[in-house]
Amino acid sequence: VQLQESGGGLVQAGGSLTLACTASGRTYSSHIRGWFRQAPGKEREYVAAIRQSNGYTYYADPVKGRFTISRDSASNTVYLQMNSLKPEDTAVYYCTGGSTLPPQSTWGPGTQVTVSS
Repeated sequence: VQLQESGGGLVQAGGSLTLACTASGRTYSSHIRGWFRQAPGKEREYVAAIRQSNGYTYYADPVKGRFTISRDSASNTVYLQMNSLKPEDTAVYYCTGGSTLPPQSTWGPGTQVTVSS
């Protein structure tokens, strides 16, 4: 399976942004899809995940209540709606896929999100 992110950009603190991740190829191998992020000088951090079969969602504590992960099964696309963005949300966001939580078998190239204060 191949993953491709889109939707990154520059936004002011308090604003919103939606990322999209489209899968192609052997999409059946990614039972769980998710998002990670990596801020400058920091390790990669798990953000959220969603089960393709039933839509169950999971979130890391720093984003609970602000981010929403969703899926469109028809187009093999997963979304990350990000609200109330903070400067500390600035990072490269990666779409991931796999069979376990958090999904880390397959990674997209990443998309930059910058939140200005």
